[in-house]
Amino acid sequence: MSLVETIRQWDEGVAAADKKDWPAALQLFSEIQEPNSKIYFNIGCLCLINGDLNATEKAFDNSICKDEHLAVAFFQRGITFYKKQKYEEALRDFQKTFHELRGNQLIDYKLLGLWYKLYACEVLHNVALAHAQLNEWEKAEENLLRALNLKTEAKHSHIDRALGSILKHKLFDLVELPMGELFRPNKHHVAQLQKKDYLGKAKVLASVVHQDAFSGFAPLQPQVQSVPPRPKTPEILRALEGEPHRVCYEFFPETEKELSLLPGNIVFVLQKGADNWATVIFNGKKGLVPYNYLEPVELTLRSKKEQETDQSEDIPKPPKDEPPERPAVLDTSTLNAKDTEESSTKEGEQKELKTCIIKVHFTYTVTIRVKRGLSYSDLLEQVCKKLQHHPRGITLRYKKNSSADKVCLDESEMEIAWSQAEKGRLTLWCELTENKENLPKEDLTQLVALHCYKATQPEDLEFQEGDIITLLSKVNEEWFEGQCKEKVGIFPAAFVEEYIK
Repeated sequence: MSLVETIRQWDEGVAAADKKDWPAALQLFSEIQEPNSKIYFNIGCLCLINGDLNATEKAFDNSICKDEHLAVAFFQRGITFYKKQKYEEALRDFQKTFHELRGNQLIDYKLLGLWYKLYACEVLHNVALAHAQLNEWEKAEENLLRALNLKTEAKHSHIDRALGSILKHKLFDLVELPMGELFRPNKHHVAQLQKKDYLGKAKVLASVVHQDAFSGFAPLQPQVQSVPPRPKTPEILRALEGEPHRVCYEFFPETEKELSLLPGNIVFVLQKGADNWATVIFNGKKGLVPYNYLEPVELTLRSKKEQETDQSEDIPKPPKDEPPERPAVLDTSTLNAKDTEESSTKEGEQKELKTCIIKVHFTYTVTIRVKRGLSYSDLLEQVCKKLQHHPRGITLRYKKNSSADKVCLDESEMEIAWSQAEKGRLTLWCELTENKENLPKEDLTQLVALHCYKATQPEDLEFQEGDIITLLSKVNEEWFEGQCKEKVGIFPAAFVEEYIK
């Protein structure tokens, strides 16, 4: 089955489900060859509506085999196991669903075509219900308390009622996916299924044949006999105004009022000045060219034989006279532009003399612009602000007198460092001190790795699940900088959590 046929049948199945025609929708989805994880999910939801729990379990198994990280498929299979009274399997699937959320409060499947938000608090609600069915009331209460902390909307008030039921050792209702919610195909792909006639149907506007309404491809239509055509006469090129001239030599303009011409171009002279400069029109543009670069022509077409015989005679000789001096034109706009450019250049040079660009090599490289002559403490504060790192535990170094060794930068070395700033630029190296006893407590926060992380860039920190990581700084809300096994680098914040001893 082609992709177009799959999308068309997928769309028809969703349309049947919107009409609550569950058997027809299930038949349409079951006829799709090589279905993906979303179509298997839709088959499982329709089987669950029809009450066929064995077929539902098989469909969700196939959906998970196609996509092992589809959390909502684990959620639906857990509901299926719960209804089959297989509470241990249901508990395992609900816990797997919560794991696939990866610390997020919800997953919105709208972009994938499913109008449903899977909330972490609702998943924990079903986890607690499975524990209650297994008479594990303490674990059920623990999961409901976690669900209360993750609750974000008022519609989740059923979690509060469930907690009250657990305290009385009573069961409560299961949270399920709304009936009829299915994965839908991409609307742009569905829109392209309909054929579009971009050219439209041809229409006969005029024809030599009486009542000719044919608009397709056909042999030649009979033509009306007319007077034999007259023999063609040589065409004469005419200009609306000016005298035609041919350009003899290539001319490069130096001002905006002059035109660029090549040998052989035909121009029309409007006016010839006393200074031997002519005002001409070429390709709809009006401008100045030296008149001794031009020669008059008669714009009549000659036969090829005449052109070939006269080709050698038509080559003009170079002019003997020297080219005239260019007319002196005072352009105030150009002068104002030059003055503005000179003033902006002077301001830029003065700004460069007062400021300096500092390039800082850390686990990554950053640049900052600072005021020249800053003290070491002020410069360190600017660098730490850019790196989002605490000033303690950071050492700045620079190369003194272009030497290979890096010298530690302090207040006594600042005057020498500023003197070495060539063209307003200075390069520094930022290092973390090995002794971290004097660092603040927040810089010694211990984290534990929840997942394995493979380094893809030189600045990344690679670690395994369960490793202890020392937090050095927070690059932003999504990335941290830390140290693990004597290596320093950055890593995603979602892969770790705070280590509690």
